[in-house]
Amino acid sequence: MPKGSPKVAVDIVIFTIDEGKLKVILIRMEKKPFTGKWAFPGGLVGFKESLDEAARRDLYEKTGVKNVYLEQLYTFGDVRRDPFSRVVSVAYVALVNKNRIKKLTTTAKYTGIDWFNMAKLPRLAYDHNKVAKYALERLRLKLEYTNIVFSLLPRYFTLAHLQEIYEIILGKKLDKRNFLKKINSLNLLKKTRKLEKGAHRPARLYEFRTRKPRIIEIL
Repeated sequence: MPKGSPKVAVDIVIFTIDEGKLKVILIRMEKKPFTGKWAFPGGLVGFKESLDEAARRDLYEKTGVKNVYLEQLYTFGDVRRDPFSRVVSVAYVALVNKNRIKKLTTTAKYTGIDWFNMAKLPRLAYDHNKVAKYALERLRLKLEYTNIVFSLLPRYFTLAHLQEIYEIILGKKLDKRNFLKKINSLNLLKKTRKLEKGAHRPARLYEFRTRKPRIIEIL
């Protein structure tokens, strides 16, 4: 049983789309009993930090990016979740376009950091497999009634790319005609004069009218 005063930590599930897969960042533990196991990045909240500030700080330290979609997910407070101390963890979800991340970095407390396919996660340290399941469920649900997918996309994108992002996250194919009809009816996107480079049949590029979270009904 962990001893000492309770502490508060944040853990961040950082999602991206890469090579046609939904991926997350994991760090490799060094201390026992989790030596060699992977976990979501995070850490203790500072005395002068709010929860959101701690999450934004850790996200920036690991990825070097700011101003992406970041939301509080859930509080995990099982007494035995951390063998080292009594730690309550507030989990967050972040959505990042991978092209914005130049390099992943971590501290000397860990022995590695890398991207992992969300569909093939290893057995994680702490209760992080539970965190992963909860985060994926929340992400899929929020795609149905928000526009948060904007944080995974570059500024300009094709409609086919947009649909692909939805299909990768949801794990299923969507009817192209119905999907585009719904997207167009929401007035979310603005058609640009730009065309996709390198395509055999250049496709029109679009951008979001606003890159701020909105409540809508997509699916």
